[in-house]
Amino acid sequence: MSTGSLTGQVGLITGAGRGIGREIAIGLAADGMAVGLVGRTHETLTDTLKECVRHGSRGVAVTADVTRPGSVREAVRLVERDLGPIDLLVNNAGQVDRAEVPLWETDANQWWQVVETNLRGPYNLLRCILPGMVSREHGRIINLNSGFALRPDGHYTAYATSKGALLQLSDNMADSLAQHNIVVLDISPGAVATDMTAGMPMFKDMKSWGSIPYMVAVTVDAARGRFDALHGRFIHAGRDDLDELVARAERIRETDARTLRLRPYKPDDPMV
Repeated sequence: MSTGSLTGQVGLITGAGRGIGREIAIGLAADGMAVGLVGRTHETLTDTLKECVRHGSRGVAVTADVTRPGSVREAVRLVERDLGPIDLLVNNAGQVDRAEVPLWETDANQWWQVVETNLRGPYNLLRCILPGMVSREHGRIINLNSGFALRPDGHYTAYATSKGALLQLSDNMADSLAQHNIVVLDISPGAVATDMTAGMPMFKDMKSWGSIPYMVAVTVDAARGRFDALHGRFIHAGRDDLDELVARAERIRETDARTLRLRPYKPDDPMV
């Protein structure tokens, strides 16, 4: 249920024209947040914007390629010009390997395009938006991640590599961001039915999909600050008991859990 708790805040959502990004933008708008919608297709962004406005939210739709720094800078400039300083960044735009094949059979250009979209894209947004958040000593970042970041998959090497790198990027930023009251979270929605997953052979016989509305609710809660104590950590919205994670946040930080780390192989392992 909408509480209007995000009224007065501004969010920027990439990949907002369709799928999870569209629904997240609408969910944030329904809770009062002004939304900057960024994507590659004007028509789909406009459709999302109309739905956000229907909820009484202010919004702006900007076409941009997240892999191009100049395009991103202009998009951020337009969003902040029309809506104000950005309080929340949702890095949602992403691509996946087109073919389920081993590395040596991949299309080299498409492989790198996936990595650029999933890793360089978030970097470009962060590079433009973080200076303002740091100067204001306030902000939240949500990176849409995946369980592929945590386990090897020989058939989706570009996607898994890029998502693992994105998780590591968040980890590397976490301490410096904490000094400026900025929270970063990597959240996996699990396997949900989108245009992207529909094209993945591994999901062609999927009987039970995860819930996009639930992922939207989790994102809205994250924007409200519910998961701030889990700063720098990985959350699997499709599987985790979120109340338990929040309750154990201090212990999770103490044990360095929910981060990418090498496993020690003996008690005196120098990586311990």
